[in-house]
Amino acid sequence: MLFQLKKSEVATEAAPKAIGPYSQAVVAGPFVFTSGTLPLDPKSGEIVGTTAAEQTRQIFENLASVLKAAGTDLSKAVKATVYLKDMADFAAMNEVYSAYIGGGVLPSRSAVQVARLPKDVLVEIEMIVLA
Repeated sequence: MLFQLKKSEVATEAAPKAIGPYSQAVVAGPFVFTSGTLPLDPKSGEIVGTTAAEQTRQIFENLASVLKAAGTDLSKAVKATVYLKDMADFAAMNEVYSAYIGGGVLPSRSAVQVARLPKDVLVEIEMIVLA
């Protein structure tokens, strides 16, 4: 007999709506899997910020809202993947990242440069977090 996990969708008006056929996040077992999160204003859907630092700050505000709706928070992150349009923005992103993810056991993380991101933003972040 196979072990079967149940999954449930996380959706909140406090974060931007999905811009495609996906959920803001999904809870499966003891984890919350966020979708790639963009620096969008939750109300207007417009890009917030013109620099990697400004966009990273908005992304973390959006992630915090989604995780709150899932009953958890950023302190329980176990894995982060950061997508950057330009690796030259790594230090600026990292400074803001450190302000939101600090202390205790830090999540594992990958950071990769990509050719292009949705809506031509500079940064996108996805996470796996303990529920």
